[in-house]
Amino acid sequence: MAQPTYEQLLGIIAEKDRQITELHAHVTQLEARIAQLEQLLENDTRVQKRQAAPFSKGTPKQDPQKPGRKPGDHYGPKAHRPLPEQKPDEIIDVPLPERCPECGGQADEDHIDKQFQVEIPRQPIVRRFDIHVGRCRRCGRRLQPRHPLQTSDAIGAAASQLGPDMQALIAMMKDKYGLSYGDIQGLLDEAFGISVSRGGAAQVVLRVAERHEPAYEAIQQIVRRSDIVYPDETGWKIAGRLQWLWVFVTPTATLCVIRPSRGHDVPEEVLGADYAGRMIHDGWSPYDFFKKATHQQCLEHLLRRAEALLERATRGAVRFPRKVRAFLSDALALRDRRDRGVISPHGLAVACGRLEKRLDRFLEWNLSHPGNRKFQKHLAGHSDEILTFLYDSDIEATNWPAEQAVRPLVVNRKVFGGNRTASGGHAQEILGSVFATLSKRALDTLSFLSNIIRSPAGQRPRLIRQLLPVPAS
Repeated sequence: MAQPTYEQLLGIIAEKDRQITELHAHVTQLEARIAQLEQLLENDTRVQKRQAAPFSKGTPKQDPQKPGRKPGDHYGPKAHRPLPEQKPDEIIDVPLPERCPECGGQADEDHIDKQFQVEIPRQPIVRRFDIHVGRCRRCGRRLQPRHPLQTSDAIGAAASQLGPDMQALIAMMKDKYGLSYGDIQGLLDEAFGISVSRGGAAQVVLRVAERHEPAYEAIQQIVRRSDIVYPDETGWKIAGRLQWLWVFVTPTATLCVIRPSRGHDVPEEVLGADYAGRMIHDGWSPYDFFKKATHQQCLEHLLRRAEALLERATRGAVRFPRKVRAFLSDALALRDRRDRGVISPHGLAVACGRLEKRLDRFLEWNLSHPGNRKFQKHLAGHSDEILTFLYDSDIEATNWPAEQAVRPLVVNRKVFGGNRTASGGHAQEILGSVFATLSKRALDTLSFLSNIIRSPAGQRPRLIRQLLPVPAS
């Protein structure tokens, strides 16, 4: 074999130098990309381990907008506190001084203005029930009457009790507003001089939940018979062990369920295996179990997934998530036009057909990026569940009703971390469902709970059916 000439060796060396330069540049690019991904991984890991919301969501803006309402036409409605509707319990006369405090001149009265003040009573109400106990002359049965304000028939060692409003308030403070038992104890003591131990407050919550068991069963029936449901789930703890708190939101009720499973067995238990209504969810695979239901994938979750891919994508890998993001944004814009009434039914049908064709086109792409391929597979498997909201104006494009129902429960979880016992978890299920359902129906939560607490056991189901009627199946 002939030896290469001097000029050929110089050419080989030059080619090797060029390849080394390209590889060095490529290594530099990969190192920068690795550093970026490591930073993203570190941030995600810190967020997962954090038990409370972050103090800051990022670097503050250089020129942030001035906080508060904007002057001029953009101020919005000017609201003020309305005058009390009830008759004043106390009228205080504020007389005019006889002389001016500045110059000492004689003062003449022009008129009387009225100012109203709403105050909380600091002095607790202490009731004593003088119960006239006797016996029947005929059968000898012991007779003990009960006043409508009594919460039980217990006497003797259990004769000192908390009133129905007080018990309802403790349950609301714990499972609606997320106060710990220590905070409840301190607030009642400092504000009203009412002594309640933390254990006593816990027992009150369990008793209130037990008396609302018929309301919980009624809510279960309402959700099961609803034609529209927004399900969601989040992590929970019972005695330190991982559980899952599920919410099922309908137009008239919200059901909370705590189970060890995150599979399809939980929604199957709640809705029934043959549920044929409309489900709007985040795309979690167990919801696919309901073959007879009409599904709507949450577009907000799909947009977040596209944004996450864009954060990590380079070069040509950005095309697919950008296409998906633009497609979803255009679908939401079309919904807004429909809701404003600026597009005709025929125009809506034409626009929906064009969106479907766009979806079909980029679902046929041959992708090499693993993340894009996985996202494309999900979209292809649920392509008929993405634009359902455009054909059915009664359902939302996202599962925000379920997200909003979960949010207060997550806030409570950050305060007390879950429940210590299974009975506490069941109380959370009951009271969380009752509170959310009463808020959805704009009912007075404190009055509802107080009425149920002081009602005898045999009368509670009838009263609950009146306030929370179950629709016919």
